[in-house]
Amino acid sequence: MQKISIKVAVAGLVSVIGTNAHAIENEYIPYVGLNYAYNESSARNVHSHQNSVSAVIGSVYNKYFGTEVFYQQSDKDELGSFNLKSTRFSAFGLDAIAYLPLGCEGRIAPLATAGIGNYNFKHKFYDSSSIKDSGWGYRFGAGLSYNINEKWSVHFIGRYIHTDQISSYDHLSEYTLGFKYIFRK
Repeated sequence: MQKISIKVAVAGLVSVIGTNAHAIENEYIPYVGLNYAYNESSARNVHSHQNSVSAVIGSVYNKYFGTEVFYQQSDKDELGSFNLKSTRFSAFGLDAIAYLPLGCEGRIAPLATAGIGNYNFKHKFYDSSSIKDSGWGYRFGAGLSYNINEKWSVHFIGRYIHTDQISSYDHLSEYTLGFKYIFRK
């Protein structure tokens, strides 16, 4: 009798778990986007400020989770301090994004993001020399997304980027404002 009760309880538990997992509909919805970012960098007693643009290609798998790849290019920051004349960077990488849709329609969604990127810095000096420095950046951020309609969305994200194996940079702070076009049927 006890074995039958255990089997019935396990069968009931499996059906409840299966029902809840099925309630989250997974589908692949691709999107493309364009972002403007303001970056602040800490570099050996020099703080640089750059504007950058990034293009993203991503996918939303359900209303709670998505991933995207990005390519980012900054403008040149004319530092004018010490021997360093200017600096700029480019980056590419992958981010995972978790959403928490609010309200009946889920138009507003706080979000959290984590990812990794490859950062390439180019520094020019007053003596006409230049050096390149590259390494990995571990990206962590939070923000807010607003779905304008079924196809268009805007978002704001603040990120902290910890750099690794980049000799001249410790970290970057990034503030992003962007939009995306979602390829829905």
